[in-house]
Amino acid sequence: MDDFSINPASTALVLIDLQNGNMARELAPYSSQQVLGSCVSLAQEMRGRGGMVVFVRVLLNELQMPPSDAPLHAPGAPPPPPDASQFAPEAGVEATDVVIVKRQWGAFHATELDQLLRRRGIQTIVLGGIVTNIGVESTARAAHDLGYSLVFVEDAMSGITAEAHDFACKNTFRIMGKVRSTAHVIDALQAGTGDA
Repeated sequence: MDDFSINPASTALVLIDLQNGNMARELAPYSSQQVLGSCVSLAQEMRGRGGMVVFVRVLLNELQMPPSDAPLHAPGAPPPPPDASQFAPEAGVEATDVVIVKRQWGAFHATELDQLLRRRGIQTIVLGGIVTNIGVESTARAAHDLGYSLVFVEDAMSGITAEAHDFACKNTFRIMGKVRSTAHVIDALQAGTGDA
C-alpha cells in the first residue's frame, strides 16, 4: 500500500446518492453524517488538485423496483417526499462539478457518465457514497466491466447493515480494485505522481 498514488488528471471522484432520502437512513458501520463528511473532504481535495468531481443522485419516485423478496420500499408505502431526491445541502455540490441523474441503482446505465469520463481521459474512478452494497456496488460493477480502475473509499460509504458493507469491502471490492481510507486517498492525491 505504501506506493499507492493517484493522478488527479486521469481520475474522477464519483459520489453516489448523497441526497436527503438517504441521509435519513439508518446506516452501518458509519452514519450518513460520517460518510458525508468524508465525501466532502475528498471532493475538496479533488477539486483543489484539478480533478473531476461527479455527484450522482437517483430520482426516488422513478426508481426501478421490479418484484423482489425483500424490497427496499414496502408495497403500498407512501412515495418519498419531493426533496428526498435532492442532494443534501451539506454535500456542497459546486457549479464546476458534474451531476448525474439516474433512475436505477447504478450510475452508468441510461446516463451520460461513461461518455463524460472518457471525454476527460478518465482512467480511474474513486468511489464513495450511500449505500455501499446497492448504489456504490452497482456503479462499481458497471465501471469494472467498462475497464476503469477502481478505488473504493471504505469510510466514505456505508451499508444498510455493517455486515453487508464489510462483505463488499473485504471481498467483492478487493477483487475489483483497491480499498483505502479517506485519509489514504487524500495522501495519494497529494502525492499525485502516479496512477492508482
